[in-house]
Order: sequence, then C-alpha cells, then structure tokens
Amino acid sequence: MKHLRGCILACGLVGLWQLLVLVTGVPAYILPGPIPVVRALYSHLPLLGGHLVITLAEILLGLLLGTLLGTSSALAMIVSPLLKRWMLPILVISQAIPVFALAPVLVLWLGYGMASKVAMAVLIIYFPVTASFYSGMQRTEPELLELARIMDARPRAVLGTIIIPSALPAFASGVRVATAVAPIGAVIGEWVGSSAGLGFSMLHANARMQIDLMFAALTLLACVSLLLYFFVDRLLDRLIYWQSNQGPSL
Repeated sequence: MKHLRGCILACGLVGLWQLLVLVTGVPAYILPGPIPVVRALYSHLPLLGGHLVITLAEILLGLLLGTLLGTSSALAMIVSPLLKRWMLPILVISQAIPVFALAPVLVLWLGYGMASKVAMAVLIIYFPVTASFYSGMQRTEPELLELARIMDARPRAVLGTIIIPSALPAFASGVRVATAVAPIGAVIGEWVGSSAGLGFSMLHANARMQIDLMFAALTLLACVSLLLYFFVDRLLDRLIYWQSNQGPSL
C-alpha cells in the first residue's frame, strides 16, 4: 500500500509539472518539461552515473562520520558534566554560524577532493544527531534510574541497559533528519569547488545552458536521496521495532 501511494504521488507531481509547463508556456531554458528531462537523463546516464557514485560516496561517508561523532559527543556529555559544560557551547556555535558560509573555507583547507564535501556533510549532520541522542538520554524515566540505584547497579551498566536503550527512538529521529539533510552538505560543497559529482554536473550544465541536463542531474539526486532515506527509515524501524508502530493516531 505504501508503494502504491508513493507511485501515485510521484505520478501526480510529474503531472503537475507537465501541466505547469503547458499552462504557463514557460521557455524550456527556464523550466523544461518532464519528457526532455527524461531524455537527457537517458542519453547522459553513463556520465551522470559516474557523478552519482562520487556524490553518494560523499553522502554516505558524511552520514557515517557525522553519526559517529554526534553519538560520541552525546555520550560524552551525558557521562561527564565537565565535558557537557565545554561541549554545549560548541553545539550552539555549530548552528549559529551558517554552515554554507564555511564551505569555501573547507575547500580552501581540504582541497577540491572528497574530503571537503564529507566535512561539509558532517557539519550539517552533527547537530541533529547529537541533540536528539542527548535529549533522549536526558528523558530516561526517573523510576528506572531509581530502581537501578536501589539495586546498586554500576553506572556503566545503567548507561548500557537503561539510558541508551531508552534514548534509541530519539536517536533514530535524529538519524532520519541527518539522512535527509546529508545530500545538502555534499552538493553545497560541490557547488563551491569540485571537479566531479552531481553538484558539479548541475553547475557545468547550467553554465552551458543545458537546462534539461541540469534538471536530470537534480532529479537523479532527488530520487537517490529519497531511496537512501527510505532505506535508513526501514532499517531503523527494524532495529528499534518496539517503537516503530507506536504513536498517536487520529
């Protein structure tokens, strides 16, 4: 049923796209219709496929490293009040400074290769993972902690058997958000400076007025990002199965 709804929604969006082009009569160099975009995607599929591999590698590496860094930071803050006092300002600063403005600096420091794009994705991913996991651990039920204290449980055992499992649903929400925004970091980094990737392909096509190719690269990026999100969402539902079907309904 979910797949059917997804297909209907996709067809509806494509239909609205085509209707918008027909009704407004917008020139193809501003907004090409779905058919020219599909043709461009098919004719340039080998080229776009090569760029996709690079962008996908940047997204996955950024997601992995950002999740590991965010998880470690949240655990450090929950374990050590001293580290919490030092790291909370870092979290605030990481959001106060626009990460997009840091992209040229990262390219200057790390070069035009994959490292600067991965670093950009990590910066975007770091906050939602850290904040959600830390908040989830803070919301552990006091009754469970009191019971552990009465049973004279060791702090490490309390952390591993009560606090972390209780925070996994919140952590999963943070990872879902991180998966959704990870492509932004990779593509922004490619726009600032790169020699490969879908972001580079879009800029190159736009400069040569190949708008259909630019939309083809954008469509491919959107499809892959959606597939990655649904894969991560399904994986988290399986891992945290006791929370996957819970929640209010109207």
